[in-house]
Amino acid sequence: MASCGADVQLKILDSEYAVEDYAICVAKDNEEFLTEVNAALEELIADGTVQKIVDKYINGVEHDLVFQENTDGLEVIKMGTNAEFPPYEFYTNNEIVGIDAEVAAAIADKLGKKLEIEDMAFDSIITAVQTGKVDFGMAGMTVTEDRLENVNFTTSYAQGVQVVIVREDSDITSVDDLFAGEKIYKIGVQTATTGDLYATWDLEDEGLAEVSRYNKGADAVAALVSGKVDCVIIDNEPAKEFVAVNND
Repeated sequence: MASCGADVQLKILDSEYAVEDYAICVAKDNEEFLTEVNAALEELIADGTVQKIVDKYINGVEHDLVFQENTDGLEVIKMGTNAEFPPYEFYTNNEIVGIDAEVAAAIADKLGKKLEIEDMAFDSIITAVQTGKVDFGMAGMTVTEDRLENVNFTTSYAQGVQVVIVREDSDITSVDDLFAGEKIYKIGVQTATTGDLYATWDLEDEGLAEVSRYNKGADAVAALVSGKVDCVIIDNEPAKEFVAVNND
């Protein structure tokens, strides 16, 4: 998201909306692959590789790990993602990088495969996994009952915290304000993300809010800056990125 200037300052509410675990989705008819990915992922968690990757992108602690060095002739596995969700997946120099990209590369190394990443709309990922367009989906995705009807999930590899972004002068001072019923707030979300699910189930379906859905998290934040929505529900890590860029 390009900087919106300092005219409208944003902040993240101190109270968290929800805390959840992120996992990798795999087609229901691909149990063998799910088992292989789980085994690789659990090894990477146990030996500290996953934590080193998370620390690199969230805490700025560089690691010396190298992934996908010699992949000539290896079988390809494809990952579906939406590269608009820093620090989990985003573009740098026309390359998709981030926590998910590196964890996926480490898994591919464990499996002796070459990783290819396909960027797509978030709400297309599960369908792409189901139809075999990609082998797995990894995009800061939480496990929900609805998603479990369509795909299987691996062991969790990271924790996601859903937060609320508001303008500095907002009358929304805590998450509780969204549930008070004193005002019907307009909430911006990225389509089909966990923030969308929470806003829909907890607030819109209960008549407490109107939800505006956007293809990108950055677009939801831009709508907040322009006054089209009152707040945005999104993962904490990209929230920090978006707020920092806007307020710079």
